[in-house]
Amino acid sequence: MADKKMVEEITSMDVDFAQWYTDIVKKAELIDYTSVKGCMVIKPAGYAIWELIQKQLDERFKETGVQNVYLPMFIPESLLQKEKDHVEGFAPEVAWVTHGGLEPLSERMCVRPTSETLFCDFYKNDIHSYRDLPKVYNQWCSVVRWEKETRPFLRSREFLWQEGHTAHATAEEAQERTIQMLNIYADFCEQVLAIPVVRGQKTDKEKFAGAVATYTIEALMHDGKALQSGTSHNFGDGFAKAFGIQFADKDNTLKYVHQTSWGMTTRLIGAIIMTHGDNEGLVMPPKVAPIQVCVIPIQQKKEGVLDKANEIAEGLKGICRVKVDDTDKTPGFKFAEAEMRGYPIRIEIGPRDIEEGKCVLVRRDTREKIEIAISDINTKVPELLETIQNDMLERARKHRDAHTYVAHNMEEMEKIFSETTGFVKAMWCGDRACEDTIKEKLAVTSRCAPFAQENLGDTCVCCGKPAKKMIYWGKAY
Repeated sequence: MADKKMVEEITSMDVDFAQWYTDIVKKAELIDYTSVKGCMVIKPAGYAIWELIQKQLDERFKETGVQNVYLPMFIPESLLQKEKDHVEGFAPEVAWVTHGGLEPLSERMCVRPTSETLFCDFYKNDIHSYRDLPKVYNQWCSVVRWEKETRPFLRSREFLWQEGHTAHATAEEAQERTIQMLNIYADFCEQVLAIPVVRGQKTDKEKFAGAVATYTIEALMHDGKALQSGTSHNFGDGFAKAFGIQFADKDNTLKYVHQTSWGMTTRLIGAIIMTHGDNEGLVMPPKVAPIQVCVIPIQQKKEGVLDKANEIAEGLKGICRVKVDDTDKTPGFKFAEAEMRGYPIRIEIGPRDIEEGKCVLVRRDTREKIEIAISDINTKVPELLETIQNDMLERARKHRDAHTYVAHNMEEMEKIFSETTGFVKAMWCGDRACEDTIKEKLAVTSRCAPFAQENLGDTCVCCGKPAKKMIYWGKAY
């Protein structure tokens, strides 16, 4: 009974999805709560996931010419005020510093909720000529937003992220970079996190404060709610005009730069949990699993068993991220723990296995047991990790597609959202009033106008007037 107890402590996702999620982040030791309300400790198991995300995303950025920089965490109030829409968009969430030591500051400063204004201030002194362009900068840092409702990884008052901020000579270059970064995010989610996404443009109502256009990738979680998983914004020259960022072009005239910004955050860890997790705990995609293989010795006190487990792990070291569970817990407890922590593969090895020259590989995602020769481990493990990675993406894609519906009028839309959750595809006239009505009546928001447009009819789902585009709607985190 003792072996099972640890798993039983995870609330079933069908009973209470929010509690299931909280149980997992706590029991898998990804985070801990702190005496700082709304902020969390990211523990080693959680931070190791972020490091793998950061490393692989950073490599992709650098392949496209991105350079990393670091700017201050404080923004003077006068700087924040320079772009009207931007400051209005962030005002409710800003944390202010009013004192330096015991002295009141002559001008209060905010702790960065995002860094557009600081980058603009920096660029206006750093960019003089077309030869200085483009500037393709990114920073890895934390930001602070005074959220009322918080949840680990999904929404906390301080969170880790990367924010790219670029400056270009032409509108075309800025638009190209905006879409390029969105596609990097989408490919990263699908290829590394095994999370399928919908790529598209936000409506004006949902776009970033101060942007000309905001593009997004939207993922569907296990409970049918949408999660915005990365955004890329085209600012046009609005910020450049507000901050006076000009350059002498080839024709010797002064022009304003065109800017972009784009970001992904630690909420991706929440996305991994809610896309792939099950009632036994985490299910980690191999590419971001801090431990990809856990070797579990059975009857480890028997001579040679622990040695063999260590030998197997040693042989796998250059091939994958591996550990041996040599604690004095029972095998049943170790299996449950390996499942709860989401290790993609566990290798079970006992005295009889050693005698027969074989071992058992257990997949975390399907629980399939595969008996193989010990001599084949180094070829079978990497093959299986790749299979698991691909299968997890395929499974998540099937789940998303099975929970994507079509509505032609408000009655259909209302019926779908009252009976289930998921994405609903529907035509829209482009009028803000209809978007507001849908939100008010159904408590759902427009997620995006996908790049892959479909014509589902000629009329708006809400008002019946001629439709302009197809929109994905859903309840969101």
